[in-house]
Amino acid sequence: MLQDGKLYLGTSRKPDDSINQGEYLDLGYANRHGLITGATGTGKTVTLQILAEAFSNAGVPVFCADVKGDLSGIAAIGEYKDFLEKRAKTIGLDPYEFQEFPVIFWDLFGERGHRVRTTLTEMGPLLLARLMDMTDAQEGVLNIAFKIADENGLALLDMKDLQAMLKYMSEHSKELTGIYGNISKQSIGAIQRDLLVLEQQGAEQFFGEPALKISDMMRTTPDGRGAISVLAADKLMMNPRLYGTFLLWLLSELFEELPEVGDPDKPRLVFFFDEAHLLFDEAPKILIERVEQVVRLIRSKGVGVYFVTQNPLDVPETVLSQLGNRIQHALRAYTPREQKAVKTAAETFRPNPEFDCFEAITQLGVGEALVSTLEAKGVPTVVQRTLIRPPSSRLGPLTDGERRDAMSHSPVAGLYDEDLDRDSAFEILKKRADDAAKAEEEQRRKEEDDEEELQESRRWTLPGFGDDDDDDDDYDDRGRKRSSRRRKPTRRRRSSRRQTVAEAAMKSAARTVATQLGRALVRGILGSLKKGL
Repeated sequence: MLQDGKLYLGTSRKPDDSINQGEYLDLGYANRHGLITGATGTGKTVTLQILAEAFSNAGVPVFCADVKGDLSGIAAIGEYKDFLEKRAKTIGLDPYEFQEFPVIFWDLFGERGHRVRTTLTEMGPLLLARLMDMTDAQEGVLNIAFKIADENGLALLDMKDLQAMLKYMSEHSKELTGIYGNISKQSIGAIQRDLLVLEQQGAEQFFGEPALKISDMMRTTPDGRGAISVLAADKLMMNPRLYGTFLLWLLSELFEELPEVGDPDKPRLVFFFDEAHLLFDEAPKILIERVEQVVRLIRSKGVGVYFVTQNPLDVPETVLSQLGNRIQHALRAYTPREQKAVKTAAETFRPNPEFDCFEAITQLGVGEALVSTLEAKGVPTVVQRTLIRPPSSRLGPLTDGERRDAMSHSPVAGLYDEDLDRDSAFEILKKRADDAAKAEEEQRRKEEDDEEELQESRRWTLPGFGDDDDDDDDYDDRGRKRSSRRRKPTRRRRSSRRQTVAEAAMKSAARTVATQLGRALVRGILGSLKKGL
């Protein structure tokens, strides 16, 4: 219900349970952020649902993280229930009409909604380094990795791109150190280990293409209603570092891309973060600082941020002080910490003399809350005990079939559902490494071939090798193969001095004749001597 630029939240009650007046949230102050708190089962999620409905009908796009799957029913028309009708009559909501709302489902894992991705380049080294709580040396190395990639046309899109770049830097650290400064292999190793932790939580699902355009979360329908983006966060919440990475990127993108608009008549976008205590538990310091910065400054860009959690102490004090619109459901005060939480919540409201806030918080029924919103000049209204109006859409989740049908008719159907893996740092560096290995192998084979040719040429030019008559020397007169050991080349006669068969025969005959002639001469001389004697 929209009345004079205000969203109807419910009807306040006096201490005697009589109906007082309607309670509204002024659209002009809706970008001053808000807080919805209360114990489990007190109606926080329904309050989130009716606010999302009201913003949508006012033409304001909404984003909400659905931790338990309850919010998906906002895409279906409401169903008649006795307690809803009773609530509507009690607060004077007439007529109470059911309605369905334009919803776009998102999911980082692509299982229960359209894929949500961004690239490492869009995340940037600064946010990534602070998210992983890197040392100065590690942050310096990460900045060098992004700079080298940028200078060499190596797009860093997904996790394998950054891992490939770090491996390249480790292998060429000596050459790169002289250009970019010290690149320690120990720092590279530490970054790789941090990235491994991020990968194990599913970061490879988040980093990649096609990257989400923020404008697709700020859509309006042809009839002027704002689209409600519902992020399936049940699985995501089990991976707190990945959820922190996503939130950090999303808030940073909004802060950087949206122009300053001052205080508009209504917000350009409203965020609801359900179960915010899961977000801030053990959150990196940079995330808390970034959320605080965004909460303080993004108001002027027309964006409202609303945290939904069990206890106001779950939200850091620096963030809590920026939340002007408050809806407080029942809290229990059994333990000292719970009593402190109730006291903190009570003290944040502008007091109402008709009742005590501390006692009222512990006595509120289901669907009842203390409400204080900002009015003229940003002054908070006096806190009122209010019955929250019933939702117009379905209470409870959609079936799987209904969710698939809603996704098939979504305005972003087909835009983000298929992975796009174009050539980036990983593919380019792998190709370069393969080409270098191939060239090295070809060079090695060429050198081996050249060496074999050289050895072959040397073998045929050594003395004693390559003669025709060497074959005869390999066997003895009985046909047995001689020893493979050859005579030393220095003791072998040159082939040019060897005799032919004919020459050997002639010399042999000459030696025989000479021997016989010599013997005859000797005998003749000796015979003549004897006769003379």
